[in-house]
Amino acid sequence: MAQALTSEERETGGPEVAPAKVKRTGFFRSLMRSKTGFAGFLIFTGITLTCLIGPLFIPDRLPTDLDRIYAPPSLAHPFGFDNEGRDVFLQVIAGGWDIIVIGLLAAGISTVIAVTMGALAAYVGGRLDSIVVTAADIVLAVPGIVLLAVLAAFVQLDSEWLLAVLLGLLGWPGLLRAVRAQVFSLKEREYIEAARLLDLGTPHIVVREILPNMASYILMNFVIGMTGAIYGVVGLYLLGLAPMSGGNWGIMLNKAWVAGAMFNEASLWWVMGPVLAITVLQLALVMMTRSFEEILNPRLRHN
Repeated sequence: MAQALTSEERETGGPEVAPAKVKRTGFFRSLMRSKTGFAGFLIFTGITLTCLIGPLFIPDRLPTDLDRIYAPPSLAHPFGFDNEGRDVFLQVIAGGWDIIVIGLLAAGISTVIAVTMGALAAYVGGRLDSIVVTAADIVLAVPGIVLLAVLAAFVQLDSEWLLAVLLGLLGWPGLLRAVRAQVFSLKEREYIEAARLLDLGTPHIVVREILPNMASYILMNFVIGMTGAIYGVVGLYLLGLAPMSGGNWGIMLNKAWVAGAMFNEASLWWVMGPVLAITVLQLALVMMTRSFEEILNPRLRHN
């Protein structure tokens, strides 16, 4: 009876429901398969949510307490106080969202440019390949921080979108060269030759046949691009090349530098607060790619 019922269920659409369930289960199992990767995912999610929701409960102007200038850390105030007696930990929470958003946007822009142009250049070849490689060489030859310093003299870098676009436009050449090399190898595979014989068209072959086989590699480079963009935007604020409006981690470091906190042992945690936040965020990004690589790489998924 049980066998007949099972057979009937299979005939009435059972398989249509099962794959979705299996797919969802497989995703979360792969996410948790690497303890290090899952820990990184939880840390990154926790930092992002804290920096998104936390400022709603923090006043725009933090109260100052002159009796607590450079006071050491405690359980209630993990990063101590700055030169005005303001809680450094609350400043770190309030200043993280802008940095995360700029990092995500810049990494997205540079990854899209590098993957699109690198894949097309390698697959099409010829003059297009020469033009793209030459453009990449030119961008690589220009020192990014110097170019941003020059631009800051003529353009007011007061927009998150503008900073993200500039960092994204400077961060794609390295990934483009790597993607181009990968596509040169993949386009000689038998399934690509079969797709050509079926006349599926260049967009279909590149997007549906080649790029999915590079998903884990692209994701890893997206994370590297995000970490580079975060360091870049923090560096711009630290050097004073972007307007000192707001209170993100780069501005905090700039204010600490101007106030001489770098040379004052008592103000160590004013500097270490944003530095630790940046370090933990970057470490979480690198850690969670281990889980994502297992999800996107079939060879690792079935081992």
